[in-house]
Amino acid sequence: MSAPLSTGEDPPGLRRVLGLPDAVLIGLGSMIGAGVFAALAPAAGAAGTGLLWALALAAVVAYCNASSTARLAARYPVSGGAYVYGRERLGAFWGYLAGWGFVVGKTASCAAMALTVGVYAWPEHAHAVAVGAVVALTVLDYTGVRRTAMATRVIVAVVLAVLAAVVVAALVAPVPAAAHAAAPVPVTVTGVLQAAGLLFFAFAGYARIATLGEEVRDPARTIPRAIPIALGLTLIVYTAVALAALRMLGSGGLAGAAAPLSAVVVGAGAPVLEPIVRVGAALAALGALLALLLGVSRTVLAMARDRHLPGALATIHPRRHVPHRAGLLIGTVVAVVAATADIRGAIGFSSFAVLVYYAIANVAAWTLRAESGLPGRVIPAVGLAGCLVLAAALPPTAVGAGAAVLAVGAVVYAVQHQRRS
Repeated sequence: MSAPLSTGEDPPGLRRVLGLPDAVLIGLGSMIGAGVFAALAPAAGAAGTGLLWALALAAVVAYCNASSTARLAARYPVSGGAYVYGRERLGAFWGYLAGWGFVVGKTASCAAMALTVGVYAWPEHAHAVAVGAVVALTVLDYTGVRRTAMATRVIVAVVLAVLAAVVVAALVAPVPAAAHAAAPVPVTVTGVLQAAGLLFFAFAGYARIATLGEEVRDPARTIPRAIPIALGLTLIVYTAVALAALRMLGSGGLAGAAAPLSAVVVGAGAPVLEPIVRVGAALAALGALLALLLGVSRTVLAMARDRHLPGALATIHPRRHVPHRAGLLIGTVVAVVAATADIRGAIGFSSFAVLVYYAIANVAAWTLRAESGLPGRVIPAVGLAGCLVLAAALPPTAVGAGAAVLAVGAVVYAVQHQRRS
């Protein structure tokens, strides 16, 4: 097992410029855009009125994962997230598998967020808008992490204001007679578990905080504080919006809505808010996409440093202090996927890969107890069990595709290991 990584002097290249508010806002930008505007409809299609139970279950698993991640991030405050934690605590292969799962899963997440921008901003040309959004945000990431954090702060403020208007409009308006015309989705245990797996896609944004470990000031204190704050605020927002959507649309109407929050304000008799909701949805998805691009590029950076990916991707821009080659590569791949992908399929695939990523993080956190003196292994155990159950409950196509991609990653690792030997 490797010695603990230094938390003292900054490593050459990246700069520690993000404080607690910036870290919390990056987490909020990742989670709120993903969940409210992309995951509620497919989750309602699986769970029906059990959506709130699924939301609670996803939050419990996310909290356990967040606690494990915070402990690990405090000990290893460098770029890479669970890739680094798995490598340091469990061995090179498990770190590699976590990093591989994160990169491929979050690439799909990026495509889903870009397509969400397109669906709300210009539905007739959703794919073209998605590609344009990816290109614009890749350029923004290239300019430096401080500007990225400033952009995220503005986006989160606007989106929270829009969501507050949606919730108020839905809760004060009378329920329209046609609101529940669509047949309700039956509630089953399997459906609730599947919905929780899909909603976990929405909560997973707190990992962006950990993957920016080399750019956070005083990471041993800031990261463990930022993650639960961002997660708790996101859960409050999700619950309020889910209640409003179920009240206005019913489970069947919510499941079939392409742009559910636009349908909510129209059903509440406030069509004047509908264009505002579309703008807010596009901004929310842009915020999530921006933070996701940051996190994926930093994991690619960490894997390239260890030669699991081409070493050229480990290059840090000498003036802008960002992993510019990794960022440009990820932006290009996401643009290609966004031009051809389906939102719901991307969410399922992403959820499976990221649940595997967090399963490895929980196992890594399990190993901390003996040397850290911190109490209990219950949280990483619950987090691990939750990840495995939710991953298995996802749609079979998502499970099959995710397992196949992880198998490809394992084969690539084996070939690299054999060559080095």
